[in-house]
Amino acid sequence: MIEFISEDLEIPSFVDSSVASWVEKVIQSHQCQAGDLTYLFCSDQHILQVNNQFLQHDYFTDIITFDYSSNKLIAGDLVISLDTVKSNSELFNTSFQEELLRVIIHGVLHLIGFTDQTDDEKQEMRALENKALSLFPTFR
Repeated sequence: MIEFISEDLEIPSFVDSSVASWVEKVIQSHQCQAGDLTYLFCSDQHILQVNNQFLQHDYFTDIITFDYSSNKLIAGDLVISLDTVKSNSELFNTSFQEELLRVIIHGVLHLIGFTDQTDDEKQEMRALENKALSLFPTFR
């Protein structure tokens, strides 16, 4: 089950069952199965608290992913700061919707097992994000 909840602000109106279906489709395209995924949308202040509490990091980020996957069953909690997503969309000159969808799928790709520590991995991650975005109905 894919669930979207919020902590201290509204969930964007375009985040609905079509986003959940898209996430499942992307997971299946990697020969995996969607398990329980919870997306928590929040502010910068809330994600900073999560980052401090669970990772001992004292900085803002767009997403924190907690991985509960087992084998090919993809599961986890994904905490997303809508404030940082908005800032990044302006910085990268993309729409808020595109940037949020990219972050949503970025977390899933981490759960599947992709990393982005090296330059080559970052390039691969960006290509996988772009491929996933092309599967979303409004980005064809």
